[in-house]
Amino acid sequence: MSPQTHMRREILEIPQAVEALLGTGADAIGKASAALRDKDPAFMISAARGSSDHAALYFKYVSELMTGIPVASVGPSIASIYGRKLKLTEAACLAISQSGKSPDIVRIAKMAAAQGALSLALTNNAESDLAQVSEHSLVLHAGVETSVAATKTFVNSVVAAVWLLAEWQQDTDLRKAIHALPDALEQATKVDWGLLAQELAGSHSLFCLGRGPALAISHEAALKFKETSQLHAESYSSAEVLHGPVSIVDRGFSVLAFAAHDAAESSVVAVADALAAKGARVFVTSDRADAAQRLPVARTGHPLTDPISIIVSFYAMVERVARARGMNPDAPRHLRKVTETI
Repeated sequence: MSPQTHMRREILEIPQAVEALLGTGADAIGKASAALRDKDPAFMISAARGSSDHAALYFKYVSELMTGIPVASVGPSIASIYGRKLKLTEAACLAISQSGKSPDIVRIAKMAAAQGALSLALTNNAESDLAQVSEHSLVLHAGVETSVAATKTFVNSVVAAVWLLAEWQQDTDLRKAIHALPDALEQATKVDWGLLAQELAGSHSLFCLGRGPALAISHEAALKFKETSQLHAESYSSAEVLHGPVSIVDRGFSVLAFAAHDAAESSVVAVADALAAKGARVFVTSDRADAAQRLPVARTGHPLTDPISIIVSFYAMVERVARARGMNPDAPRHLRKVTETI
């Protein structure tokens, strides 16, 4: 296997992919944000699977923090398997699918539009079925992604999501941070998490932790450990891990805690330090930790965009872990690039 995997190359392309999105996506983002202002939804729903569902979780937290409007994740099978219709006349629906081909995501987006929701889609394929059934299609402009493991399409999904919210709420500070992301993410690809990669190369199981928008990053990280490295990882809120799962933590157990520079940082760090005190080998993306090992972070200038930088540094690290464990992260066993579920 070549040391320059497709996954590695695509991680290094993330800053350029984000720059392409910011350079070409403004018109679509502007129209969709104006439609949200006109609709003034009472609530929103999201529909997605896999990495796209983690992007939707990020959207949920950021949206609720910024707008005060609740966002619920709806199981796509409600429409595709059970054939049910939801009452959505006062709602907006955000469907996310990198390929735009998964029939269950397409069906729930189509149902939402038919039931009166403002339908929005995030997809990397402008000609996809999902784009065709949605009132506003926000194309990710991430370019071709060859590796099975989604990296730049995930990052462009969360950038598009937070950009949509920034324009809807006309948040000047957040807009500034978003447009500065290409440079920040370039730095994020170079952040050294080598000590963590070395630690995890021989691990069998670990916890990923987060809270608020960073919980979405924790979920994405746990998936990538399983997907690329055949490493069992479970993701929890740093608050939930103390309600039962902490029982399996023993000396040497690995924990990776994701903390953005926001109001949840102190609580995440406190749990990370508490687990380290129990003998766990804990790493945390904060400089506030005492017992846990601190991981460097390329800050973005805004707490809502910090998780984006953190996942980029994580991707660069997990690709190293996969190779160290003898895996090909471009072609994980039992998986293919596009998964189409009913």
